Amino acid sequence: MTTPSTADLRGVPPERVRDALRDGDPLPGGRGFAGLLRDPPNREGPVLVRDVLGRQPLFVERGVADPMTEDGPTTPGAWSFDRTDLDDPEPLRAGALLSSAGTDRVWSLPDGEAVDPEPGQAGVDEALDAALGDLDVGDLEAERDGNDLAVAFSGGIDSGVVAAAVPDAPCYVAGFEGCHDVAAAREAAAAMDLDLRVVEITHDDLVRAVRDVAAATGRQNPMDVAIAVPLYLAAEAAAADGVRRLAVGQGADELFGGYSKVADPVGDDRVAAETVRGARAETVRSLPDQLERDVLALRAAGVEPVAPLLDDRIVAAALALPGELLASDGERKIALRRAATGHVPESVRTADKKAVQYGTYVSRELDRLARRAGFKRRMDDHVGQYLDALLSES
Repeated sequence: MTTPSTADLRGVPPERVRDALRDGDPLPGGRGFAGLLRDPPNREGPVLVRDVLGRQPLFVERGVADPMTEDGPTTPGAWSFDRTDLDDPEPLRAGALLSSAGTDRVWSLPDGEAVDPEPGQAGVDEALDAALGDLDVGDLEAERDGNDLAVAFSGGIDSGVVAAAVPDAPCYVAGFEGCHDVAAAREAAAAMDLDLRVVEITHDDLVRAVRDVAAATGRQNPMDVAIAVPLYLAAEAAAADGVRRLAVGQGADELFGGYSKVADPVGDDRVAAETVRGARAETVRSLPDQLERDVLALRAAGVEPVAPLLDDRIVAAALALPGELLASDGERKIALRRAATGHVPESVRTADKKAVQYGTYVSRELDRLARRAGFKRRMDDHVGQYLDALLSES
């Protein structure tokens, strides 16, 4: 399955978006889409669209959706896939259509009842096999070569199943010396006989990447920066080696119940829901904001992200799962781990993973740099204040 990309529309062919609009289908196949649709059904004139999970970022000039604006949102210069092209960008909401008449939400995620466990697991098994089988197919405009695709690899199940689908692709991990993610990646790569390339982060790398990530994403809060920086540095190293597409494991935690707040939501003030499925739904709704950050950071590093675990087939199968196949009795991502049997070694299938900002030591080292610069922990949001000061110097 190819991933079409044109000047107007990224992700899927225009006819698929037209069908999705006509049918109201939020998951029409592919890994998301965004852009300009010139001849939408039942609409006058071109429209801007973005898929239901926001897997492809899309931005418009702030205020351009106002019907009183002389130039409409679909005119050249009023929208872009890259926020840095615009003077005052704001993202088009996931699942939305924007025209000169304003913004309409045209797609919402399925919210039906859960299926029974047996067909639920079978659906995930089938979807995972199909999506991973399509992984090693390049973009339409890419000339395929041996260095076209690489994998962002941390040694956990998410990146593990992705890497297993393309065993000849090099894998990249970034982190500070002695960090969990590098150690886990080395152990998993050895078990899977993968070509692992380690990007050892220094403080100079960290400061430079913070500036690059903030410029590309428009974000400078400590959480977003600490998550995006190691991904950016791994992608930058891959791009320097000639890689053009970087496969990532994004989406698995949100779709399959990978967070502790999903496994035990009762009394957890991080979620409003009190059921596993309800808490999982809340984490899925956080994906558009997270994916915007990650995609922009990866593109700024010089690669195009490929996210097979966000394939519509996997999304649909995951959303249909009962709570007992998401998280139970201390185990998370149950259906995904079961589906991974035979794809990855048992040590990778059952591996626990730290959040990237902690597993790479990036959060720890940002804290250290902040304190060295005089921003002590007793200060409110001392790392955030440090980042504000650092970026004001750029």
